[in-house]
Amino acid sequence: MRNPKNKHLGIEVEPELHYKLHYIAKYEGRSGNGQILYLIRNCIREFEKREGEIAYPNDTDKSK
Repeated sequence: MRNPKNKHLGIEVEPELHYKLHYIAKYEGRSGNGQILYLIRNCIREFEKREGEIAYPNDTDKSK
């Protein structure tokens, strides 16, 4: 069941990219969604390692 606090991100990808993503995900024991989250987290980790931590806003408007 989806966490109602989580954000939804819909993307459109070409069939070959979709196939290859799911191929790698299956090889690494993840779902397609899990693989995308893994890649996003790695991207953020590497960015923050180079540029410093990205502060998450503490205000009440977290819709951005």
